[in-house]
Formats: sequence, structure tokens, C-alpha cells
Amino acid sequence: MGRIVDWSAAELSVAIRRQEVTCVEVMTAYLDRIDDVNPAVNAIVQLRPRAELLAEAAEKDRLLRNGTYQGWMHGFPHAVKDQWNVKGMTTSVGFFGQPGVPVAPATTDALLVERIRKAGAIFIGKTNLPELGLGSHTYNKVYGTTGNAYDPTKSAGGSSGGAAVAVALRMLPVADGSDFFGSLRNPPGWNNVLGLRPSFGRIPELGGEQFVQQGGATGPIARDARDLSLLLSTMAGYDPRVPLAMEEDPKRFKTVRRTSLKGVKVAWMADLGGYLPTEPEVLAVTGAAVDRMRALGAKVDKVDKLNQYGSFSNADLWPTWLVFRHWLSGNLNFPIYNNPAWKPYLKPETLFEVEGMLHGIDGSGPITAQQAWNGSVKRTALYQGFRELFEHYDYVLLPTAQVMPFDNVDAQGNEVHWPKEINGVAMSTYHRWMEVTAIGTLLGAPTLAMPAGFGATGLPIGLQVIGRNHDDAGVIEFAAAWERETRLVEKHLPPLIKS
Repeated sequence: MGRIVDWSAAELSVAIRRQEVTCVEVMTAYLDRIDDVNPAVNAIVQLRPRAELLAEAAEKDRLLRNGTYQGWMHGFPHAVKDQWNVKGMTTSVGFFGQPGVPVAPATTDALLVERIRKAGAIFIGKTNLPELGLGSHTYNKVYGTTGNAYDPTKSAGGSSGGAAVAVALRMLPVADGSDFFGSLRNPPGWNNVLGLRPSFGRIPELGGEQFVQQGGATGPIARDARDLSLLLSTMAGYDPRVPLAMEEDPKRFKTVRRTSLKGVKVAWMADLGGYLPTEPEVLAVTGAAVDRMRALGAKVDKVDKLNQYGSFSNADLWPTWLVFRHWLSGNLNFPIYNNPAWKPYLKPETLFEVEGMLHGIDGSGPITAQQAWNGSVKRTALYQGFRELFEHYDYVLLPTAQVMPFDNVDAQGNEVHWPKEINGVAMSTYHRWMEVTAIGTLLGAPTLAMPAGFGATGLPIGLQVIGRNHDDAGVIEFAAAWERETRLVEKHLPPLIKS
């Protein structure tokens, strides 16, 4: 079967359960890999001492010998995105813990962590993210920048950049992430793995406001569709404390139905007929992938307009998104902004979100209830248009980003935090270059990122697969059919681990 770290999570789970490999051997293999490659990419942070982790692995082995099997992740090393509480570890969110901003260890586990722990995992550390999870480039003042798995001098994407890189480099079997504006799509796309932003409510989250905040979603990252589905089966599931949580039994995700691309009806939106400034290389690689799907029997149509059905047009996308983003993200981060001891440490992108909420998009005044309502009306129109679109197509495809992975540092040695222009078109905000991911967020429908191919310098780019509302299984099945034909993950190892 090869090296332990190269096994799929499904294979690893079976081997541990059958006691064909010990949990100590598994932990040792993964810690050795982390020692080998993490210094180059800075994906895993807060790594716990090896002796502690090996002792926990030995206890997992003892349980197995005595007939206790905790779940499919029994003995798995796992690192959660550093926005979730793990009892005894600090939660920096890329902000707390820098000089001047204190942080204390968490006293309880987050709901997500409870579920993964119950499945048998051992928490070895955290995965890196941008400050407060804002932006699609993973850098912060607490732990620094995370490098791309295929070229550490390039961006890993964000905000789940550390998680995607850790999975791509086989430092973790699977990982969790979260997504408001592409954070489970851009990092997997740029690191040649899979990520799923599930249907809203599929994976419940505790804490904070529970009715209005319908932008963020939590989801899995993996190297193949089966592993993605397995982790989803653990993360998903109803919780009565979360009013909008879905009640569907997550056990259905423990298996992935085998399907083919033949006859599947696909709407390929690309750059929306030129509306989205997109690098030619992105369009070339993703377009070639779509052409291959056509050759494999998929029925593909080019759809250039969001209002192919319904009234929501391409021109509605960005203004609707800005109101929605400022309103939700601004309010979410306002308590930190409003703390005079913390505000001086916030990055400009965080200030932009909160001040956009306070002063409005055009600076004319705070975002009003009427503006928020109108934005929700527009969002509803987008949903209804796509509901009709899905009467004609099974899936909608888009690139995972409008640019290829960019340099972490420019020629003058300055940090690069986001692309300032695409094809000569200036990006008006720090996240305008990720507008292509706003569609999936506004819809609230399952949106999966999967490998599409590689550019001229060997850097990956991915495809977003949007499915019908609540059809999370469908987008996973589509990805599984694609990976059976292409094997892009196993055929294209990152240079750091090719040896």
C-alpha cells in the first residue's frame, strides 16, 4: 500500500481498525512528514509535543486491543482550523496571541471538535488562516504566511489555506475548513485537493447570532471524494441548539454512489462572458477540463449570464455582495473593532469590512435595514433564477479563482496581500478578485471545489461545482466521477514530497 501518509483516509481507517498498523505508527509517520515539510510552508501551527501525541496514540492502541473502537477516525492525527476551540489549546483566529492582544487556552471544545473527537481523532495542532478569517490569502501577525503546496513562494489561498496545504502535502489525512467567500474553494483549487462548502445548515455551528448570519459555512477538505464524504458524515448532523440546522441523517454520506459523467448536463459559466476579469491561464486550464468532460460524455453548454433565468443579472452580483458582506462581516467583527486596546492591531482589510458597515459602501452613512432587506431580496432573486436553471442542468461550473496563485512577496521584498489588478482591470477591494465565489455563497447551495489541472509553471487551479440546494451528495458524486477519469491528485504530487 505504500507509505502510511499516502493512504487515503478510508484506507487508513480500515487498516487501523483491523490493527494492520498501530496508531503509534500512524502518528509517527505523520509527525515525521510534518517535520520534513511544514517548515517550508507553515501550514500547521501550535503543533503539540511529539511525546504527548505518541502517548495519546498508544492509548488509542490500548483501546483497540481491549475491543474499543471509537469511530472511523480512531487514531487519526487531526488539526482544526485555528478558529475552532480545542480544549487546552489557544484559538488565535490569526489575531489573538500577537503582542498586545492576549489569548488564553480554550476550556471547552467547539461542536465540530466534539464530533471529530468522538470519531476517534487525536488533535495535534491547528491549521493556519488569515487574520479573523478575512481574505483569500493566508497570512497573519501571530504565525505568519502559509505557502502553496506546489510552490511555497506562492499564495496558499485562504482562509482555509493551512488546511488545504496540510492535506495536499500529506501532513493530515483530511481537514476541516470554513467558507464565507471562497475559503473552502480557492485553497483546494490552488493546492490540487477537494473542498466542500455544504448546503447552508448541513453542518451546525454554535455561538453568536443564529438567524441572520447565513453567509459562512463549515466543511471538509480531502484528497478524494470518498474521504470528503466520510468527513462530511462526521461533521454534519442536526443539533437542536442551532435553529436552521438540517435534520437529514448524515450517515448517507458514508458511501459515495458510483456515477459517470456521461449524459450529465453542465452549465459552464467561466468568466460570465467577460464580466469577471480572469487571467487567461485560468480560463485555459479550466476550459480544457470542461472540454475533457464533454469528451467523456457530459452535455456542456456555455452560460454567460446569471439572468439566463430570472431577474438577477451579472451587474447585480457585486453590489449585492458588498451589502451582504459588510453587513454580516462588519457586525461580526465590530466588537473587536470597538475595543480600543485591540483596534490598532487590526489589518486594513478588517477595518474595511467594519467601516463599510458603519459608513456605507459609498461613505454616505451606515448600511440601513432597507439596504440589507433589498440585498436579501436580490439574493432571493438569484436563488430563484438558479432554481429554474437547475431544471435544465444538473451542475453549474466556475473556476475556483480568477487568478493563478500569486507571489507572497514582490520583487522589492514587500508582502503581497491580494492582487491589485487582473488583465489591467483594477481590483477595487481586497476581495474583488474572488468575486467568482460569491455566487455559491449567495445561493447557499452545495458548492464543491475539485482539481481542474495545472498552468504552465506547474501551479494548480480548480473548478467550482454548484449543485441543487441540499444535493451535497450529488456534487460529491460528480467529483468522484471526474477523479476516476483524471486522477489529478495522485498523478501530480507537490514537488516537496515527490521523493
